Amino acid sequence: MDQIQDPTPEAEPAGEISADQARLVLRRVKDPELNLNIVDLGLIYEVHVTGSNVQIDMSLTSPGCPSGPEIMGEAEQQLRTIPGIGDVTMNLVWSPPWTPERIEPRVRAYMGF
Repeated sequence: MDQIQDPTPEAEPAGEISADQARLVLRRVKDPELNLNIVDLGLIYEVHVTGSNVQIDMSLTSPGCPSGPEIMGEAEQQLRTIPGIGDVTMNLVWSPPWTPERIEPRVRAYMGF
């Protein structure tokens, strides 16, 4: 018999999380000042997945960003909505520093950069 496979990117074997799946849920998190998601803004530097555990290396638009704790907390909350997620580790990194060049090109064009 043929097995029917779910074509959505969220369909992963039990206990396995993909980096794409993590990035997809992180798109729900918006910078409250710019009203753009943190993936398109280029704030997500790395997504490391080991089985069901996810580690995110991310930055903010500036070290003094007043929304930093809110953005990081929301990112962690969204990751925890993934079925079967294990440990979630959020790392705030400043190297390399964030610049507007990290913004997704289509979004950068929309913003006039």
